[in-house]
Amino acid sequence: MEATQASDDRAMAPARRRGLADEVADRIREAIFTGAYPPGAPLREVELSAVLQVSRGPVREALRGLEHEGLVHSGWHRGTVVTTLSAKDVAELDSLRGALEDLAVQQVIAHASDDDLAVIERAAGGMDGTTDPHTMVSQDIAFHDAVFVATGHRRLVAGWDAIRCQVHLFLLTRIGLSTEDYLGSIPPEHQALAAALRARDPDTARALFAAHRRHAVDIVSAD
Repeated sequence: MEATQASDDRAMAPARRRGLADEVADRIREAIFTGAYPPGAPLREVELSAVLQVSRGPVREALRGLEHEGLVHSGWHRGTVVTTLSAKDVAELDSLRGALEDLAVQQVIAHASDDDLAVIERAAGGMDGTTDPHTMVSQDIAFHDAVFVATGHRRLVAGWDAIRCQVHLFLLTRIGLSTEDYLGSIPPEHQALAAALRARDPDTARALFAAHRRHAVDIVSAD
């Protein structure tokens, strides 16, 4: 028994509390999503620790987590900056998102309940009257969150979660380039997506989701 216990002790390191680093990451992520730190903006540990009133350790740990999410990038010559998506990044992200959304549409139409569809419709309807582009981007992401949750497919939801922050960053890049007609066009686009899912029309839904993605990609790629 003692030998087994000793082996178990060596196999598992003590747990650490990570609450503070998580909170710091939440604050920095939110600052990125609200436009306080646009793509390419530097994120200096000293300044962030002063603003957030924490030591540099939690800030450093938070930035490592955000880099894993794809929101920030660290380099010896530049320090840590908010990620600027390259043309290759955009193409890869769009292709993966498209594959995930095609499966999501299939799963929602086949398996979602009326209550699930109502959540998606409320997410689309909540965009009406939004006057701030950054808020609209957050609502756009929330709509797609609702679509993936409605699939009831845990691994598919995990796949979306893995790229969710990068899609958010992509949409921030989109509004950074142009907000022309953005606030007016996004609500009806999403209402049409929700209606196609409600009608359980896979061909129309896939076509609308693809057109929705392509519009944003065309704007970013035209830069």
